Amino acid sequence: MNTTQQKQAFLGLIEQNKGIIIKICNSYCSHKADREDLAQEIIYQLWKSGHTFNSDYRFSTWMYRIALNVAISHFRKNKSETKPITLSEWHIEIEDPPETSSEKEKQLQLLQLFISQMKELDKALMLLWLESKSYSEISEIVGITETNVATKLSRLKEKLKQQFAQLQL
Repeated sequence: MNTTQQKQAFLGLIEQNKGIIIKICNSYCSHKADREDLAQEIIYQLWKSGHTFNSDYRFSTWMYRIALNVAISHFRKNKSETKPITLSEWHIEIEDPPETSSEKEKQLQLLQLFISQMKELDKALMLLWLESKSYSEISEIVGITETNVATKLSRLKEKLKQQFAQLQL
């Protein structure tokens, strides 16, 4: 970053798209401190990589790509340190939900749980799909072909349907 004006513009773009960072951090980390660490690392990497941004493309696409790469690396690095929550442990917690919790909120919590148990790439694909990104955008962000995106998403959605169906039994 050469000038103060460029730095301010860049920081403005990050601020406008901070929802991307929040969503990715929430998807890859379950503890607040971990989410804060990941967010800080993502912002640092965005700043460090700012010179690679090509203004011919959308900033959000570039930002997703950097943020997901950082999150996946962070997840892999910390994978051995974290103990995943098993479905049975989580299910016990939600059997007696708060009185204010609606059925839709319960379904969203389950969806988050199922997504959190996915592999890194699958998690990224689902996150982007839930953000209503096109297959073309997803392909560009994660670096796989559109056909591969479509195939993987189809399989992931089917797997999620099966997981929800098993809970109904």
